[in-house]
Amino acid sequence: MNNILEIKNLEKSYDKFKLGEINLEIPKGAIVGLVGENGAGKTTLIKAILNIIRPDKGSIKIFGEDSKSQDVLQDIGVVLDNMFFPEILRIKDIDIIMKGIFKNWDTNLFDKYLKDFELNKKMVIKTLSKGMKKKLEIATALAHHPKFLILDEPTSGLDPVVRGEVLDIFLDFIQDENNCILLSTHITSDLEHIADKIVFIHEGKVVLDKTRDDIVDNYGILKCSRDDFEKIQRSDILAFKKNRYDYEVLIDNKEKMQKKYKDFVIDKITIEDLMILMIKGERIC
Repeated sequence: MNNILEIKNLEKSYDKFKLGEINLEIPKGAIVGLVGENGAGKTTLIKAILNIIRPDKGSIKIFGEDSKSQDVLQDIGVVLDNMFFPEILRIKDIDIIMKGIFKNWDTNLFDKYLKDFELNKKMVIKTLSKGMKKKLEIATALAHHPKFLILDEPTSGLDPVVRGEVLDIFLDFIQDENNCILLSTHITSDLEHIADKIVFIHEGKVVLDKTRDDIVDNYGILKCSRDDFEKIQRSDILAFKKNRYDYEVLIDNKEKMQKKYKDFVIDKITIEDLMILMIKGERIC
């Protein structure tokens, strides 16, 4: 089994929103970045994977088993966007509770992360800052030796130094090539540092599923004047944006386009640039 997560033909409908069909695979040893604007369906997808909501259609397999299996859940570490611990608890209570839930809970490892994150077990959760709560969630997610991390905005609220430390922890986690991470975030620069693959969801559908290297090596932004824009073959344009003085054109074969349009400037693209052009950019009819 090479894939830790396999999703086939997944659908979930609400009154004003539909997720799917979603087909997605996450291989062992990979960090997969899940991106998209607010309301695109990222959190709905994560909740379906975690069996928090029931899909209308399709299948989700984790470690080759149905995602509803309790054995499967034992090997998943989770960080959600909103803190899920009762705020009246102390950090030491989390240790006690998790011992009763996870058979592989490791108090020593939990204590190590608390020390690294400068968290005291005597602290009451309601007194923690947003960043400290996020650190606690990350420590809890890792302390039972999971094989699959599902992370929803795990670095939100963290300063750049701590964010870097957390990203290093995630990279260490996948050094064991049997592990993998699904990381949903709006901080796309994090993904440019650590992600192996980018999955972009827009209006409930996967509109892009590429390796980070493919995006960096092949996608770009061709910049040109209004007159030069008319010289570009329509089939070469994925999307475009009109600016006050020029056009920005999304292309997906930099090497070929550079040879074809020798006098045009083609800039490197960031994941954020890609998202903006795919969401806000115009299409050739």
